[in-house]
Amino acid sequence: MSFVDRLHERMARLNTRLCVGLDPRPEWHPAGVDLWTHCSSVLEACAEYACAVKPQVAFFEAQGLAGMETLHRVLQLAKALEIPAIIDAKRGDIGSTAEAYANAWLRGENGGSALTVAPYMGRDTIQPFLDAAKEEGGALFCLVKTSNPGAGDLQDLPTPEGTVAQWVAGWTRAFNGEGEGYGPVGAVVGATRPSELALFRSLMPRSVLLLPGVGAQGGKPADLAPAFHEGGRGAVVAASRAVEYASRGQDYAEAAARSARDLRDAINAAIGC
Repeated sequence: MSFVDRLHERMARLNTRLCVGLDPRPEWHPAGVDLWTHCSSVLEACAEYACAVKPQVAFFEAQGLAGMETLHRVLQLAKALEIPAIIDAKRGDIGSTAEAYANAWLRGENGGSALTVAPYMGRDTIQPFLDAAKEEGGALFCLVKTSNPGAGDLQDLPTPEGTVAQWVAGWTRAFNGEGEGYGPVGAVVGATRPSELALFRSLMPRSVLLLPGVGAQGGKPADLAPAFHEGGRGAVVAASRAVEYASRGQDYAEAAARSARDLRDAINAAIGC
């Protein structure tokens, strides 16, 4: 099955739309808990509540070679647990460089995963990622309207096709084409922007929406229903610090599982599932 099919199968089977983010900060870990122990314990504890996992590559890169080796192990663990992985690397570049990034993150051992991509260097920069995703059964999540406070500095600027964000949403829709079901190109739309969710849902009917920003950034599950299609399909809610660091004590894995369960239930209540 493709990434999108596996994602929706897990959403339906476990009745969850929660994507657990992993943004590891070793300085927040209890004494004696290394990077791998922390990440693996959180992922295993939260597995039954998660439709996907989203490791943020920067936090692993910051730990050097050991961090990247841990990221590799995390992705292998997600595969073993049958949890679809969204690799949050926000890659974007031109030509052969974009192709190299696509080969690194969407092919080989990462084939079938999803990758966040930054489209703001132009529509053509997405094509190498899209080619790899289609060939390997993976997916992309294009940054459309991000959760940070300054997103509007660029994304709200006017263009002949509406705002910049709306223009990029149009590219995403075109990449997926017409037809039934969801295409391989999803979109990142911040959960911190509830008043805009219905608009972006309508602009990208065949895109899975990734909604980051719940918890530490202030997004609330109760506000997110407009992003979903009937039956709770078509969107996933990402929470990282609110789950991963629900506790910084030795009970961190148990606390993460409780937070994941509570968020799953809050999301389901908001969308009537």
